Amino acid sequence: MEHKTQLTLGFLLVQVLLQAFAVNLDCTPGFQEKNYQVLQSSDYIKDQFILKVHFDDCSGNEGLEFAISNPDLRVEADGSVFAAKGMEATMPGFLIQATSVHAQDSAEVQIVRGGDNRISVLKETLKIGNISLHRRKRSLIAPPISFPENQRGPFPKIIGRVITDRQDGIKFQLHGKGVEEEPKGVFKINEKSGEIIVTRSLDREDLDMYILQVEITDPSGKLLEGPATLYITIIDQNDNKPLFREGPYVGHVLESSPTGTTVMRMTAYDADDPNTDNAVLRYSIIKQTPETPSPNMFYIDPEKGDIVTVVPPSILDRETLEVVKYELIVQAKDMAGSDVGLTGTATATIIIDDKNDHAPVFTKSMFQATVNEGFTGIIVNLTVEDNDDPATGAWRAVYTIINGNPDMNFKIETNPKNNEGMLFVDKPLDYERSAFHTLLIKVENEDPIMPEISYGSSSTTTVQVTVLDANEPPVFNPDPTIVVKPENIPVGSVVVTLNATDQDILQKQTIKFAPFQDPAGWLTINPANGTVTTRAALDRESTYVHDSQYTALFLAIDNGVPPATGTGTLIVTMLDVNDNPPSVFPTTARFCEDSKDFNVAILGATDKDLHPNADPFKFQLGKQPGIEKTWKVTQVNSTHAQLRLLHTLKRANYILPIVVTDGGKPPLTNSTDVLVQVCSCKKNKMDCSTANSLHISITLLLISIITVFCL
Repeated sequence: MEHKTQLTLGFLLVQVLLQAFAVNLDCTPGFQEKNYQVLQSSDYIKDQFILKVHFDDCSGNEGLEFAISNPDLRVEADGSVFAAKGMEATMPGFLIQATSVHAQDSAEVQIVRGGDNRISVLKETLKIGNISLHRRKRSLIAPPISFPENQRGPFPKIIGRVITDRQDGIKFQLHGKGVEEEPKGVFKINEKSGEIIVTRSLDREDLDMYILQVEITDPSGKLLEGPATLYITIIDQNDNKPLFREGPYVGHVLESSPTGTTVMRMTAYDADDPNTDNAVLRYSIIKQTPETPSPNMFYIDPEKGDIVTVVPPSILDRETLEVVKYELIVQAKDMAGSDVGLTGTATATIIIDDKNDHAPVFTKSMFQATVNEGFTGIIVNLTVEDNDDPATGAWRAVYTIINGNPDMNFKIETNPKNNEGMLFVDKPLDYERSAFHTLLIKVENEDPIMPEISYGSSSTTTVQVTVLDANEPPVFNPDPTIVVKPENIPVGSVVVTLNATDQDILQKQTIKFAPFQDPAGWLTINPANGTVTTRAALDRESTYVHDSQYTALFLAIDNGVPPATGTGTLIVTMLDVNDNPPSVFPTTARFCEDSKDFNVAILGATDKDLHPNADPFKFQLGKQPGIEKTWKVTQVNSTHAQLRLLHTLKRANYILPIVVTDGGKPPLTNSTDVLVQVCSCKKNKMDCSTANSLHISITLLLISIITVFCL
């Protein structure tokens, strides 16, 4: 009984579905069902049938193609969907897209798993094995609409209709971009009949699809059904010509390239629908300038736009072509190149590039140059010829001296302006050593030469260089001359005898010496033999001496015509002697009268001499009666001593003689008076203004009185 009831329900459901499909409407392009449900209770096997979808563009389905979102499925030309491989029953839903010349639409397929009784009854009723199709019942259906762009009036036009099983007392509402949103007012809906109306001509290149929402309300505006999505696809018309947007188009090809060598690619753009012939382009060359040596030097692939060479390599010879730049007028035509297609053109410039198929050759087998000894600079320019393209690596020359330059006196560089080889004397030549030089020089290109070409004998040349004798200046040897002398040598002492030789060994010449720079005026030189003696006392501590070294310059002058002069340097390193006594610093110290710390100051000593004629220093109190009862000097280290007060003193200025002795042999001693101010110190402020009276010993006072009377 239960089974019978299920069959009855299934039959009634089928009747409802059939009635829904049997509504006699004008054909609406697209999928006749937008949503499918498939019942599947077991895993899929390869090539198992799943369902069949129905698409009709109302124009014969010309060029109909299907695409499916699940790569594990395939869809046949009749809309049948099969499993491409074995899959589990848990497979998710998927989308199917259909495209024909006149329409495009998509449908959704849902996989229903397990026991839905309605579908089970429907499956048994329709007798289609374990597969069941079920259209979900909706009281509002918005079939997709396709409408061509660029339609002529009159407007408005009815382009479709939404469907409902509701009858009286309803109103249709339409919303979305193209209705109340920009671009506003493109579409309207008849509130009573559900007819979709377009108000003006459309341009697919502005917007190729409008997605609107349809609702059903009662007269008061209360929502009864919806929203349902309405897709309006704008069908493309061929209203855009191809455009070349990436110019300028410039291609390069090497000379002698094989036939079929790709030079460049030309690509045009068409704004029409890429899924129609309106945007299918074909390329052609409609003009070549110049047309020599062949009017068809190049060919363009009609589909890809690749430009290739079509002439033999021998014709693509840059050195024999009248021109090396060609201009091609390239045409792109849509509609796959048919006579009714729109066209666009662009200019392609093709340049025949040079390759290194000519070796450079010298214009002479021998070049000659004459140069004075001692000269440096360019002595000759070597000229070459090369038939390759100037200003390219196949033309630019590289010169190399391959023989005759053992001492690296010569170098050669390329003149970038004229490609000549500039031969330099880099290190002065010596006539007395060699009056003639023979150089072997080769020339090559920056770029490698083609394998079938080689550098011949004409790519090498000989350069004969003749050296002319010149009066060269005498040369001091050694230079500089360095000697070591004590700073206290007697005036008139010999410092050194300078040695200078004449480089012109083939000429008998004499040399005279003269002072050139003697900053302190301490030295003199014998003009005949170059003996340097002192004419004043040397002083290592002088400002003319740096790091114990004194530098003087002397001249050696030959008797050639004209005379030549050489300059030599003498460096006298002075050994220090103890000729400077030390001195004490600081010479002033301040002390607070109420200080509990009797350390008055740290005394140091300086000496212009060097160790051991300077430190270690010895500090002592000078001769002054009673001084040792008030003051004490204690050695701190080899250069400093501590001055200490033995008891408090009244505010006053005190002068202390401090004797310091250096470490020289014999040592030098010096006495320095140090002024000690005993000051008032209150609130961290030192006031020495009251310490102006001078306290000195009775002995010093007596000495002063005696001195006055003696005057």
